[in-house]
Amino acid sequence: MKTRLRHMLQLQDRLNRQINPDWLAAGYPWYRAIWIEAAELMDHYGWKWWKAQSHDIEQIRLELIDIWHFGLSAELLHHKGDLEAAADALLAEMQQADAVEDNFRHHVEALARHALEQHTLAMPSFLALLKGAETGFDDLYRIYVGKNVLNRFRQDHGYKDGSYQKSWHGREDNEHLAELAAAIEEEGEAFEEQLYQALEERYPE
Repeated sequence: MKTRLRHMLQLQDRLNRQINPDWLAAGYPWYRAIWIEAAELMDHYGWKWWKAQSHDIEQIRLELIDIWHFGLSAELLHHKGDLEAAADALLAEMQQADAVEDNFRHHVEALARHALEQHTLAMPSFLALLKGAETGFDDLYRIYVGKNVLNRFRQDHGYKDGSYQKSWHGREDNEHLAELAAAIEEEGEAFEEQLYQALEERYPE
């Protein structure tokens, strides 16, 4: 688990440096990104008592992965970019997280509240939300790596300057990502390289 946590932190640091080489000194409010994503997560789960709503599990998982991106960044910032220290801290938090009540909406709100008050990721609530979305650590790892590849791909194709096309052939890039990732059996760097190449081949120039 620690090896995978360290790898995810390494990928996150690389992505952040792609966007801004001096990101650790930039003072970005990662906590704000967490609570904003938590609000989007709540919308996908459903909270309106006056209308029928269903849980969009795939979108819920993607929102949780986005939150994980920001949580990793906040942890790296807290440890001044030290991958080993950040991995140790995350592993300890995950192992020490207590069993909590099974109420998805309460955990979304606890996640947002913790981000606003503590400026970090509320690990017990995050793990409870993963469980509620039927997403284990292995799933978190593979989906995160896939989304990280897509985020790097977006940056390489003009996401920051606005020239990137988020929808191709009538579908959003997240849908293409899920389809392409599911067809790749390899793990590690081979998975990342094959997925990036598959996105490259499908993306319309």
